Amino acid sequence: MSAEASAIGARGEHQALLLMDLQAEIVDRYAAADPGYLGRVAQAARTARAHGVPVVWIVVRFRPGHPEVPMGRGTFGAVRERGALVEGTPAASLHPTLETRPDEPVVTKRRVGAFSGSDLEVILRAQGIGHLALAGIATSGVVLSTVRAAADLDYGLTVLRDACLDGDAEVHRVLLDKVFPRQAEVATVDEWAAGLSRDGA
Repeated sequence: MSAEASAIGARGEHQALLLMDLQAEIVDRYAAADPGYLGRVAQAARTARAHGVPVVWIVVRFRPGHPEVPMGRGTFGAVRERGALVEGTPAASLHPTLETRPDEPVVTKRRVGAFSGSDLEVILRAQGIGHLALAGIATSGVVLSTVRAAADLDYGLTVLRDACLDGDAEVHRVLLDKVFPRQAEVATVDEWAAGLSRDGA
């Protein structure tokens, strides 16, 4: 099958896989509760590559001193106080067990959602992407914010249920079962992979 044919999503749109906030500090904080999590993320990335679907890594990082974060307030106020997620530090880098490729863009954002304070949309539009598969940490953070923004931008959406993670299991469940289905398809990595195989056959 051709890469072009196999990169077509369920609605006939070219799609990309966004892997979001999978940085060492964030993964280490959340993933201990689910030992198989990083393996499913890696499976999603391998599946995307095998079907010609672009993989885009999304990271949240700040310059030294956190000039992007208001002093004493805002979502990232605690991050600034801890001096966390600073560009160039190991804690802000993608988790070392994840296999990235030089041709896969790493998009830096300065806020919760993948589109906020980043050039993500420029990259997606340049590649003719109309459908996004989303995975990352946390379900109630970057995944939720990106679903909302992407839906407003008229992207088709698939949320990879078992490649998302949250510190609150009930919030995670409600988002995946009640909230996201209003604007996105919700599927496991295996289900998404099977759909790519059917569409590319």
